[in-house]
Amino acid sequence: QVQLVESGGGLVQAGGSLRLSCAASGGTFSNRAMGWFRQAPGKEREFVAAISWSGGSTAYADSVKGRFTISRDNGKKIVYLQMNSLKPEDTAVYSCAARTARAVSTSFNEYGYWGQGAQVTVSS
Repeated sequence: QVQLVESGGGLVQAGGSLRLSCAASGGTFSNRAMGWFRQAPGKEREFVAAISWSGGSTAYADSVKGRFTISRDNGKKIVYLQMNSLKPEDTAVYSCAARTARAVSTSFNEYGYWGQGAQVTVSS
C-alpha cells in the first residue's frame, strides 16, 4: 500500500512559479512510474505529466510542455512538479499518482494510488 501526500500548492500571479512535491510512504517507490493530474471546477480530470521509474522517460500534456518539469528523487521518495510561467487556466487541484508499472502512462485508469490533491490558483 502506497500513501501519497502533495504539498506546495497555493496562490500565485500569472507568470509566476510554484513547485509541487509528492511524498510517498509505504510500499516500493523506486520501481513505480509516477504521474501528475489536475482537475479544475466543472471539468474532467486531465493528465499533466508523468515520469518513469528511473526518471529516464517523461511525458507532458501539450498545454504544459515547455513550462512544467517533472522530476523524482528515489532516495527521498519524492516526485516534483516544477511549474513556471503559470497561467490562470492552470488553476486546478493537482494530484499525484503512482502506477504499479515502471513505464510512463498518460491515462489515469492506469494509476492505482492517488494523493489527496493540492490546490493551485493562478490569478490574472
